[in-house]
Amino acid sequence: MPAIRIDDPADPRLSDYRDLTDVALRRVTEPAEGLYIAESAKVIARALAAGHRPRSLLVQEKWRSDAEDLAPDAPVYVVSDAVAEELTGYAIHRGALAAMHRPALRTVADVIAGARLVLILEDIVDHTNVGAAFRAAAGLGADAVLVTPRCADPLYRRSVRVSMGTVFQVPWTRLPEGRGGPWVASREVFRDAGIHLAALALADGAVPLDVFAADRPERVALVLGTEGDGLSRRAIDTADTVVTIPMAGGVDSLNVASAAAVALWALR
Repeated sequence: MPAIRIDDPADPRLSDYRDLTDVALRRVTEPAEGLYIAESAKVIARALAAGHRPRSLLVQEKWRSDAEDLAPDAPVYVVSDAVAEELTGYAIHRGALAAMHRPALRTVADVIAGARLVLILEDIVDHTNVGAAFRAAAGLGADAVLVTPRCADPLYRRSVRVSMGTVFQVPWTRLPEGRGGPWVASREVFRDAGIHLAALALADGAVPLDVFAADRPERVALVLGTEGDGLSRRAIDTADTVVTIPMAGGVDSLNVASAAAVALWALR
């Protein structure tokens, strides 16, 4: 498909890329319209390798040939730097953007089938932390990632970029909301799968991570909570074991993505 030069940022063909820096807007419109935005040739290539389909690509002239090679069957919109910045809200330096069709979410039972190590993210609102946690999951051998209904979107542009596209290689889905919240709705699924829920939290009687890792259950799901308050009371009460990372220097906890990496490494 030949590349298409567009000089008007108001052109309706570019609507998928409009106002990419408006987080509140994109959080609503992208899932509703069945799309997400992939940024950079490397990330787009990983999305394509995972079987995701592009709706279109947006590139500056100097990246045109690379984009045409990436997705020869999708329209490639070529714009100037000024048009790209006015359209998206920021200066694009990573070569290309792609509007991708959002794949349908799988069931929790399907995603965790056969998994020995699962990462669960509860209500994490920072897209950077979500992306970093996915990268840790991919690099340290997690078989699946689950996110709660209020967790930030793993397919939001910043999450995908920080994950370096690894969000496409680790199976993931959202826990169902259900009556009483996601833990009530999903507890039987974990029990039926024989998965031990290990909640990372500061709590009296919590088991040190190294002690837990020394005699780890065969199938484990690590549960990590939001940046400020940590895990909810419901998540802790649902867990089979509460685990803590021993700290020094007067520091009580790590950033959630760092904690995920440490715990995944210990249980790899």
